[in-house]
Amino acid sequence: MYDNDDLDRIRLLLLKIDYILDICNNGIVIALNDDKIKRPAILMHLTSIAEQFSKIKDKNILNRFNIEDIKGAIDTRNFIAHDYEGINLPIIEFIIRERLPILKKIIKEILIS
Repeated sequence: MYDNDDLDRIRLLLLKIDYILDICNNGIVIALNDDKIKRPAILMHLTSIAEQFSKIKDKNILNRFNIEDIKGAIDTRNFIAHDYEGINLPIIEFIIRERLPILKKIIKEILIS
């Protein structure tokens, strides 16, 4: 059984991923090119994802994820926080297209176990 606080963090991770995927429902590149509303929202949700990962204490939960995905989330958060205007959008696109669906699958598996 997992710690309730960590499960709340996992649920919040799922919510943030779903928000990002919903924002990108008409296309990831289109969303990222909207520098007034959609891109800032995506980047803020990515920042929140990293912060939630950094708060999870249960090693059994963390071990379900690829360590590179957790490290990548934290690195992405740091890039967003320290060089917002220099963010490499193709990397963000890759994260949304390739990594978030994998994280979402793992999170759903954790929540049903």
